[in-house]
Amino acid sequence: MAEIQLADVFVEMGDTLVDEFDVIEFLHVLTERCVQLLGISAAGLLLTDGQDTLQVVAASSERTRLLELFQLQTDQGPCVDCFRTGQPVSVADLPSAGRWPRFTAAAAEVGFAAVHALPMRLRTEVIGALNLFDTNPGALDRDTLRIGQALADVATIGLLQQRAIRRRDVLTEQLQTALNSRVLIEQAKGVLAERLHLDMDEAFALLRNRARSHNRRLSELAQAIVDGSEQIPSATATIRPR
Repeated sequence: MAEIQLADVFVEMGDTLVDEFDVIEFLHVLTERCVQLLGISAAGLLLTDGQDTLQVVAASSERTRLLELFQLQTDQGPCVDCFRTGQPVSVADLPSAGRWPRFTAAAAEVGFAAVHALPMRLRTEVIGALNLFDTNPGALDRDTLRIGQALADVATIGLLQQRAIRRRDVLTEQLQTALNSRVLIEQAKGVLAERLHLDMDEAFALLRNRARSHNRRLSELAQAIVDGSEQIPSATATIRPR
């Protein structure tokens, strides 16, 4: 039964290609599944934003979220170290370890005695860290840590995949915009060439110089000429392409 449950969770974590993919819901589910599968008390997740700054993005409880925020505010704690080194950090007994005094005190206030941080990493790229908290001191066994790291790895792959898809979509949109603009410009050249008795090079030079002199986007001026909302005076038609 445990193996079936684990397999189901990995399928759930790997399903990031659906159209309605919700990254925040996905990450909250990850923290909840960690609690369910790993026998820990709570889990939190920090990820980098567009400026490579760590942010709290999900937690299995409010006290965990606040502790993660405190960790970032003080720039001290297991997740911070894990992210910076790209290596797991495991402390079976926070009070006796003597590490991160302020974090340890804050963790004790909300009832946590042990913490384990796992990197969200794909090859050399580290995008965050997964924190596993326990109210009782004690180390996690090797198999449990391997499962936790596997969940972090699958989630990382899904997140990077989504980032790649978004980048690709942005590039595709930019390319389509450029192609649409090119069509408009060609149409505007045709309009100017016919109206002002110019060849196509002269028409383009006129269009371009008009846009520059009036500090306007070329595609915007082309659209205005095509839809008839603006005209270029014939007196300017003596401009020759450079």
